[in-house]
Amino acid sequence: MPRAPLAGDVEVDVAIVGAGFTGLWAAYYLQAAEPALRIAIVEREIAGFGASGRNGGWCSALFPVGAATLAREAGRDAAFAQYAAMRESLDEVIRVAAAERIEADITRGGTVVLARNGAQLRRARDEVAESSEFGGDALLLDAAAAQERLAATGVLGASYTSHCAAVQPAKLVRSLAATVAGRGATIYERTAAREIEPHAVRTARGTVRAHHVLRATEGYTAALAGERRSIAPVYSLIIATEPLPDAIWDGIGLRRRETFSDHRHLIVYGQRSADGRMVFGGRGAPYHYGSRISPSYDRVPAVFAALQAELVDLFPALRDARITHRWGGPLGIARDWHASVGLDSATGVGWAGGYVGDGVSTTNLAGRTLADLVLGRDTELTRLPWVGHRSRRWEPEPLRWLGANAGLRAMTWADAAERRRGRPSRLASLTRAMIGQ
Repeated sequence: MPRAPLAGDVEVDVAIVGAGFTGLWAAYYLQAAEPALRIAIVEREIAGFGASGRNGGWCSALFPVGAATLAREAGRDAAFAQYAAMRESLDEVIRVAAAERIEADITRGGTVVLARNGAQLRRARDEVAESSEFGGDALLLDAAAAQERLAATGVLGASYTSHCAAVQPAKLVRSLAATVAGRGATIYERTAAREIEPHAVRTARGTVRAHHVLRATEGYTAALAGERRSIAPVYSLIIATEPLPDAIWDGIGLRRRETFSDHRHLIVYGQRSADGRMVFGGRGAPYHYGSRISPSYDRVPAVFAALQAELVDLFPALRDARITHRWGGPLGIARDWHASVGLDSATGVGWAGGYVGDGVSTTNLAGRTLADLVLGRDTELTRLPWVGHRSRRWEPEPLRWLGANAGLRAMTWADAAERRRGRPSRLASLTRAMIGQ
């Protein structure tokens, strides 16, 4: 049953908009530091309704801005620190789950990212070199070593890092919500925020006044007054098979529940669930005009069919596997593809988001950082380069719609060209420059 909605005006110390991972982690660490704080969380649906409860189950050290790019922006030491903080965040999520006795099927098996043509193999080598430069542990696997971990078709090699865990995200976010509610935070579900202003959140059910207001709305940010062009909601869709027999898994691999992808441009991602399902998702759904969000956009039959075809292309043994679950939802992308967190001391309004689908661990770092900012602490976290970053706004329509969907089509063409020729696509490079990657 949903928790009770807001029933009139209230006043608290900290108001949080959004009961996904970002808002819940912020509440969790604020409670740990100052148990007496009065915290209210307003959520338009139920806790974990958005990407926090519906993602592909990667808890990784991935950050939307590459380390080399971040070094050019903020300096090598700052980039090194940001990526070290991401690796620590993976450890922290696992630590908290154990400490709070949260059963979320967490298994740290790392990530294997396949290279299936020459262009992808070049990107695998580049990724490993960059990881080494900035403190990561990525390894370059030859074809035999890659096949040992994941026996997909056409494998030439892979990159591998230990810095990822497979997780059941809905279990994690719902348990986290129960934990913070049990410690005194009030979660008002079925309470849509209409507007955030200095020291207040306005909803149809009343106003929440607070010394600090934290926006943790990610892909749903565009629904707030004045935020239409702040974060673009882009859909990612996922399928899951029936539980597969051991004989099938013996042929595929993923014995340590590694998460997996490949080095194509239009992202795909997968994992072996704790109950033996193949979970596989990817981009491909269109951006919707005006940053619109609708439950109908969560299910696109053509995209689900394309995902199933791609899954069978990777693993022909799954040709007859029954697809039992299909779902999707929006994730948030800033105009420069740069996640950020910050707090405006003049207005008391804080924010975090723009995770581009890498949010399960990044939200934990955001929550810890927001707690430090609210409490006025000067820490290693508050000095990271993503703190206070301001992305420029997305273009007005129809430019936003044209650009986002042209980029989607261009990356699809680029992947097809690289499969045929084995050489890096110039179109992909031009598209990345156009969209700010």
